Amino acid sequence: MPRSGSERALSPRLPDRSAQLWDGQRGEVARSLLTAGVRCFASNGFHATTTRDITAAIGLSPGALYVHFPSKEHLLFEIIRTGHVSSLETLQEADADANAVSYLRSLVARFVAWHAHHHVAGRVSQYELAALTPEHYAEILQLRRQSTDIFRQAVIGGMAEGTFAAVDVHRVVRAILSLGVDLVRWYRTDGPDSPEQLGEFYADLALGMVTSAETSARSGRRG
Repeated sequence: MPRSGSERALSPRLPDRSAQLWDGQRGEVARSLLTAGVRCFASNGFHATTTRDITAAIGLSPGALYVHFPSKEHLLFEIIRTGHVSSLETLQEADADANAVSYLRSLVARFVAWHAHHHVAGRVSQYELAALTPEHYAEILQLRRQSTDIFRQAVIGGMAEGTFAAVDVHRVVRAILSLGVDLVRWYRTDGPDSPEQLGEFYADLALGMVTSAETSARSGRRG
């Protein structure tokens, strides 16, 4: 579905952390092109963005992009791949040995906070997938499946130990993932909630899908 101008608009004064995502081994120009690509793709969409738009944003000629990336699609792929790897690593840092409630809470809080902190890059990573080549899309799909499986195992584990109710794991995990993914469409850093506050709030919502309020309170935030 095409996005309206109001959905696409991004105020340049609102900060995002796109520049922090790129591998430090990349050169300064390549990192600048990735950051410019994030903002151009998020504002206008992949197909409406030209290489001139991207390079002009950092004061370079259109041909400069091809020195660092084979094509505009490769630039998009690197943005999306890096975003998915980064969010997956955030999930992998959660303490899998904690009790089921604390573990799921940590996963959701981390996932949501990541997408809030990186809401501009997240918007590109989630909503420009159709522009990738089949080969690149398949690579991203594998990363997405790894993230999904982490949540699936967390819910299944909680059910197995009797902490979580018997729920439809597929539907619950899809709903949990949607909490984090959807916020990239509307989140703004000058809003009322910090990424961490939003993460905690959404973690409570997610726990409500699999536990009673009594169980969640008993297990506690401290784990």
